[in-house]
Amino acid sequence: MKYFFQACIAITCFMMGIVSNAHAQNRYDVVIDEIMADPTPQIGLPNAEWIELRNTTNAAINLSGWRIGDASGTSGAMPPFNLLPDSCVVICTASAAASLAVFGNTISVTSFPSLDNNGEEIYLRSPNGRTIHAVAYSIDWFNNAVKGDGGWTLEMIDTKNPCGGGNNWKGSTDAKGGTPSKINAANGTIKDADGPRLLRGFATDAFNFTLVFNEPLDSLKAATVANYSISDGLGTPLNAICIAPLFNRVSLRVGSAIIANKIYTATVTNISDCIGNTIANGNACKFGLASAPDSMSVIINEILFNPKPNGVDYVELLNRGNKIINLKNIILANRGSTGVIGSLKNFNADDYLLFPGEYIVATEDATVTKNGYLAKNAEALIVVAAMPSYPDDKGTVVLLDITGKIIDELKYDAKWHFALVDNDEGISLERIDPNKPTNDANNWTSAASTVGYGTPTYLNSQYRADLQAQGDIQITPPIFSPDNDGHEDFAMINFTFPEPGYVANITIYDAAGRPIRALQKNATCAAKGSFKWDGLNDKQLKVPIGIYIIYTEIFDLKGQRKNFKNSIVVARKFN
Repeated sequence: MKYFFQACIAITCFMMGIVSNAHAQNRYDVVIDEIMADPTPQIGLPNAEWIELRNTTNAAINLSGWRIGDASGTSGAMPPFNLLPDSCVVICTASAAASLAVFGNTISVTSFPSLDNNGEEIYLRSPNGRTIHAVAYSIDWFNNAVKGDGGWTLEMIDTKNPCGGGNNWKGSTDAKGGTPSKINAANGTIKDADGPRLLRGFATDAFNFTLVFNEPLDSLKAATVANYSISDGLGTPLNAICIAPLFNRVSLRVGSAIIANKIYTATVTNISDCIGNTIANGNACKFGLASAPDSMSVIINEILFNPKPNGVDYVELLNRGNKIINLKNIILANRGSTGVIGSLKNFNADDYLLFPGEYIVATEDATVTKNGYLAKNAEALIVVAAMPSYPDDKGTVVLLDITGKIIDELKYDAKWHFALVDNDEGISLERIDPNKPTNDANNWTSAASTVGYGTPTYLNSQYRADLQAQGDIQITPPIFSPDNDGHEDFAMINFTFPEPGYVANITIYDAAGRPIRALQKNATCAAKGSFKWDGLNDKQLKVPIGIYIIYTEIFDLKGQRKNFKNSIVVARKFN
């Protein structure tokens, strides 16, 4: 009888192992539900990185042979360990195991991945290599600057909603800074009735492209080619593969060639997220095959280099050409005091297309930028960790391609701000005309007060479409109000000459014929260009409202001269 019971126990244990291994094949049976990526400064937990796994099923799961990993590699196999239903275990290095075991179940693995403080992609795999869960965490998920600075864990709120993304994570509220081997302090329920949303797409070559979604998908539905339709005759793709480990991307192949710089539209139907919500709105996006950028095809369009004390710098780019540009091939940099280009940062590590006429903004903290300014297209805020330094007084912004060729370069100066701005802290410099030279000081001015002193991700408040001069001398607008409200704050004196090399003197007179501003003296002119008058006199004081005469005298090297008289009206609002 004794041996009979022993045999029964052995069989039972063996069968439990089979059940455990069976469960191990299902996505989300075990999830990564807590992450300690930055343990310093210590709050109340050991100075060690770790992740926590939680069993979401009703059966024990044997973790023997399971591995965790990130972009740099995969850990060693986990030892045999039965993770009971709705229970947790910490995974860490051997050196950290003893200090973390004080709090509960702990497993050490070799080659534990080094977790990036600012966020990265980590994944959990079963012994057969299947991805069970993956998380692309971000420091922004803390939504708390203090906790994001270290010592606190990120906790998943609802483990039954594992594809909820950042909305399903928050910084721990436990006094120790986290809850290793315990149910999360943030544990709760997230109601998710929204289907996945198609964010963007990009072609990898003439026959293959990738679609990017905002959350993990049901991989079977995502791999059904009938759920995709491509414009311009490409039709239904030949095949579709949902890409591990995050399952938020689908790689598709088409039968006809994708033409470079042609914009296509992909439309998606019937696919769903990992809990069954079907895609509805946000089911289409444009994509194309990018080309290498030319000089000035992408330009520096706006810069905030002197942010408020709790703010961050940002640099806005505009695709002013007719090519599709892959931001993965754009590098943001500066020049040091010796003039050497340095602090090179890839604008985006991932394939991200910038289409003609579109804006994109590099910032160290998208949340801070979004909270400080109206960003009409928040998805166009790209986080560039450790942005190049751009000093508050003057400096240089450099754009390069991956070969090192300069695409655009701005040598900015705080003096380019609107003259009546007392404090330029938190005020961006905006490019007036995208077609004028980047380093023309007259082509930059302060963002208007009426838009909150910055326009990241959309048309500049000071943009002028009328700056392409026609005729000899033209003044635009004929009436202007220099009050920095974003509406006709300055006058442009536009000139067109038959050839470059003319020299101009420009003097502004009041209605009584008295000179009040020597705007330009012996200024060498191109064949076409403009000068800016900000409504101030030679003493940098506001001129009274009224009619003024802009007197322009030009001459060439042959001594030939010509004079122009143009009237303009200075107006102001009355409260």
